[in-house]
Amino acid sequence: MTSKLNYLIGVSLKRKIKTKWFLIANIILAVVIAGIINIDSIITFFGGDFNDKTTVYVVDDTKESYPIFEQQLKDADLNLQQSDEGSYVVKKYDKSFEDAKKQIEEEKKAIVVWFQEDKDNTLKATILSEQFLESLDSQVLVNAINTTKVSLAISKSNISQEQMALIYANPTIERIYMDETKKSEDENMQMITTTVFPIVILPFFMLTLFLVQMIGAEVNDEKTTRGMEIIISNVSPKTHFFAKVIAGNLFVLIQGVLLIVFVGLGFLIRHLIGGNSIINGLGTEVGNVIQDLGESGIMDKFVYIIPLSLVLMILTFVAYSLLAGILASMTTNTEDFQQLQTPIIIVSLIGYYLAMMAGVFNGAVFIKVLGFVPLISAILAPSLLVLGQFGIFEFVTAIIFVIITNWLLIRYGLRIYKVGILNYSSSGLWKKMFKALKTK
Repeated sequence: MTSKLNYLIGVSLKRKIKTKWFLIANIILAVVIAGIINIDSIITFFGGDFNDKTTVYVVDDTKESYPIFEQQLKDADLNLQQSDEGSYVVKKYDKSFEDAKKQIEEEKKAIVVWFQEDKDNTLKATILSEQFLESLDSQVLVNAINTTKVSLAISKSNISQEQMALIYANPTIERIYMDETKKSEDENMQMITTTVFPIVILPFFMLTLFLVQMIGAEVNDEKTTRGMEIIISNVSPKTHFFAKVIAGNLFVLIQGVLLIVFVGLGFLIRHLIGGNSIINGLGTEVGNVIQDLGESGIMDKFVYIIPLSLVLMILTFVAYSLLAGILASMTTNTEDFQQLQTPIIIVSLIGYYLAMMAGVFNGAVFIKVLGFVPLISAILAPSLLVLGQFGIFEFVTAIIFVIITNWLLIRYGLRIYKVGILNYSSSGLWKKMFKALKTK
């Protein structure tokens, strides 16, 4: 039996791996993933520049607005970027506003801010640009102009420098939690869970759908070509069933490793070509959050979160493959199987969205209960563990539930599989399945 099982696993894997489609698909994946990681360098190569700063020319007819506006814009820019380098270069333009228009025609990305005196409202400002401004640029400029206006109004009200310093000084903010079990790091962890975590679990979600579709298509292909009769005359249905499940899971694990390799290749290329941060502010902000979490000791959780999550995901892959093989055995063509696999896809999709919104349902009983449900626990439970809504005991319990599910699928699903693989009639499908469950 072992030799036949190994032979069927090898044949199934070869059918999946030694194909032009597998090679082409992975080449495309490698190029796409590396391209996304190095998107800024690609755009720069074709004429764009992420490091190209926007020049802001200031025409100051008030003779006192420029230094205040320059400082306010730089402060706002540096706070937004969370780095030592901003994205604006502020220059005082000594010529007229009409001359500034000609400057804009030469420098398409440049912006002109024209300050004029206004007796009724202290200050009037005009923003000139060649094209539409991005919402972020517009917001930063308007805020700097408003602050400049307030500063000028205060200075004309005979307020001392000490009082002005107190007005503009940032307040001291202390964060207090009534629930002593809550920490400030938990808020940062929720941010990571709702932004970074969906990206991390997306490959698992996609590989799950691919696994279900692949096993169903292979079983139906053998039934359609009548090759199933030849196979079953030489091996037992049990051997054939396990061969499909093992080969499918091995293929998915190989594909998962290749995805990790492609990501590593993308970052290696980025390192070799000296790529800069795609979004400096976001990259630094996430880096600061991770640094804070590391100092607080929360990052130590990943020492056991990652291994436990991998175990749960692999066991869930097995559960999906077992379920896909059982359902595929009772269908006669790919179209019928696609109808049966729709509920599986919906369940997996529900788990994916629940994992993204886990932080929103903090403390809710139903989200914890769903974390134990097989098929979706592999996506949801790691999110709950990171958020602190699950402990190690709950996570291990979720793993045990998946193991029990796999055992039930093997014990009772194999009965359905033995009857279904040689069934070529779609009539009375569910009746046949229930009848097969009663047989031993």
